Amino acid sequence: MTADCALRTADSGVMFSSVVLDVDSTLCGIEGIDFLAARRSAEVGAQIARVTERAMQGELALEEVYGERLGLIRPTVDDLHALRDAYAAALAPGAAETIDALRSAGVRLALVSGGIWQAIQPLARELGFDDGELNAVVLHFDREGRYASYDAGSPLATQTGKAEVVGALLDEGRLPRPLLAVGDGSTDVAMRDVADAFAAFTYFARRDTVVARADLEIASFAQLARVVLGRLEV
Repeated sequence: MTADCALRTADSGVMFSSVVLDVDSTLCGIEGIDFLAARRSAEVGAQIARVTERAMQGELALEEVYGERLGLIRPTVDDLHALRDAYAAALAPGAAETIDALRSAGVRLALVSGGIWQAIQPLARELGFDDGELNAVVLHFDREGRYASYDAGSPLATQTGKAEVVGALLDEGRLPRPLLAVGDGSTDVAMRDVADAFAAFTYFARRDTVVARADLEIASFAQLARVVLGRLEV
């Protein structure tokens, strides 16, 4: 943390000026791609869930499986509507209250996810995020609402792309330092390269490989509020 950042946080009473949140298994207690796979069949659901977990453990690079998983599932627009509802139903306890408290304290927030933009957007808006504060992967559909492709150029479809996105937000001045990145998987750990600190969020899933590389472990949104607002040792 730079001296300038330390002075700013001391003046404001908060430990971090910005917080970046992952969505799947952090903000919400589901993995979107696994939810979509389960709608196809139990067999497809189990297959995709195994691949997802290997990617989150860092055993597979996300870019090796991102397009393959979508090509196997081929989600429709109706599937994304169901996923939208599932995200809302699986919101982490205390998440809305913590987000409100952080905003009230002047903390800047952003969502950075390898999930599907169209499915996350309604919940993001409900939580007060504008579309520019939601960073996720856009899917493309044909006129009948059938899956056509995904934005293969998105960094968020790659293993280390979250660091690229957060770095760009920092460079553009959209997120002030010091910045805390929060997530549960190996793709989230990449943000540690550009953030001032990385917190492993373990309420929904605790992965030892992620915790081992984190600066701190956070087990709830109430705890996140205490850390960011300077009410707990970091």
